[in-house]
Amino acid sequence: MPAQPLEGITVVALEQAVAAPFATRQLADPGARVIKVERPGGGDFARAYDREAKGASAYFVWINRGKESVVLDLKDDTDRTLLDAMLARADVFVHNLAPGAVDRLGLGVRTPRAVHPRLITCAISGYGDSGPYRAKKAYDLLIQCEAGLLSITMTRS
Repeated sequence: MPAQPLEGITVVALEQAVAAPFATRQLADPGARVIKVERPGGGDFARAYDREAKGASAYFVWINRGKESVVLDLKDDTDRTLLDAMLARADVFVHNLAPGAVDRLGLGVRTPRAVHPRLITCAISGYGDSGPYRAKKAYDLLIQCEAGLLSITMTRS
C-alpha cells in the first residue's frame, strides 16, 4: 500500500464543535497524525450531542475519525508543559476555541511560532480577529441566518 500524502505530519488541535474538527479530519484522512486536545470533565461538548454510534455521539465520531485524543487542563503547569512538548514536535497547530481563549492561554498565533518558527499555525474563528464582531462566537446556523441563507433553504408549512 502506498504511503498517504500527509503521512509523517503531526497536527496538534485545540478544537471543538465543527470548524476545526472538520478541518483536522480533512488532514487525518490523508494520513496526518492529529492529536485532539480536550478539556477535563467531558472533552469536546460535541461528545454529548447524542448516543447513536454504539453509545457515542454519531456527530463526534464522524467529525473526529482517525484522530488521537488527550485530555489536558491548560491552566495546570504540568499539562501545559506537556502541550508545549507536543507543539515542539508538531508540524501544525490548529485551534478554534472561543474568541480570546487561546490568547489568554498564551497560545495565540504569534506565540507558538516565536518558540517554534517552523510550526504552521491556523486560527479558525467565525468573524476573524478584528472588526466589530471579533469577540462573537459563530455557528453554522447563526451564520446562515445572518447571511440570509435560511430565507432560501427553510421550509414552510
